[in-house]
Amino acid sequence: MSHIHELVIVGAGPAGIATAVESYLQGVRDIVLLEKDENHNATIRKYYKDNKRVDVDWKGQKVELDGRIYFVDGTKESTLDFFDEILEHHSVALQTHVEVQSIVKNADGFEVFMAGKSILAKNVVVTIGRMGKPNKPSYKIPPSIRKKIGYTLDGCGDGEKILVVGGGDSAVEYAVDLSENNDVSICYRRETFRRANPTNQANIKEVMENGKVKPILGINIDALEDDGGKVKVIFSEGEAQTYDRVIYAIGGTTPSAFLASSGIEEADGKPVHDANYETNIKGLFVAGDITQESGGSIALGLNHGYAIACYIKGIEH
Repeated sequence: MSHIHELVIVGAGPAGIATAVESYLQGVRDIVLLEKDENHNATIRKYYKDNKRVDVDWKGQKVELDGRIYFVDGTKESTLDFFDEILEHHSVALQTHVEVQSIVKNADGFEVFMAGKSILAKNVVVTIGRMGKPNKPSYKIPPSIRKKIGYTLDGCGDGEKILVVGGGDSAVEYAVDLSENNDVSICYRRETFRRANPTNQANIKEVMENGKVKPILGINIDALEDDGGKVKVIFSEGEAQTYDRVIYAIGGTTPSAFLASSGIEEADGKPVHDANYETNIKGLFVAGDITQESGGSIALGLNHGYAIACYIKGIEH
């Protein structure tokens, strides 16, 4: 415990990996990258469908890459391969199945607490994403049908009657993808899918027009009930419907409890930070989609990592 690492990064998504690699390229050699899941980029692995396009310009937002990580348009699979490769070619110690509980400032830097142990660090960067904690409905889910409720496509089979809840890109993509082999409906509290990108808007329009996806728009869900092992959905308007499975794709939330336990201040649902992504605590940084209004831009996460690496080494960027 006496050893003080130069840099500890919490979260191995794009921003976390970029912080590690850009710091390595700036001359930092004692870097620890912590990830609570079994591998890096858990959000991409869990929430992106197979062969999903992954573009530098996310939702049409043009981002010029600042650092030395040359990220290009691709797919879910090529993006994961890309991050595999850059981790392999830089001396970054990736530790998986490690969930950080809190970060405490001390005289020499920070103590990073995990289950049953802690490590010391001069600088800490928190890059945990919103989708690590997906939003769940406010109404109660009966325990007997919880296995029929999902937040990703895990567990979905063919020939099922499925309700997808949400109106963003993930919800639309889930509905379109599932419609190939299932009876799919999509429920969204608004009348249109304005939150989705233009490609997804066109795709959902097509499958709704050809009857492959049934729209339930401008309607909320009031409750779920067990209907003989299936999910009975009580809508705010119209008759209740029973489904084999319900998939929620209603975004994620900033992990406020964790940030608060580490002393990081929040405002408007986001951690407070300066232009170098340093929080109100000197030496403690945030990066990635928890700093963004809607999250999701890999390119912005890469730029955050580059900016932090330069600042720690005292280099203009």
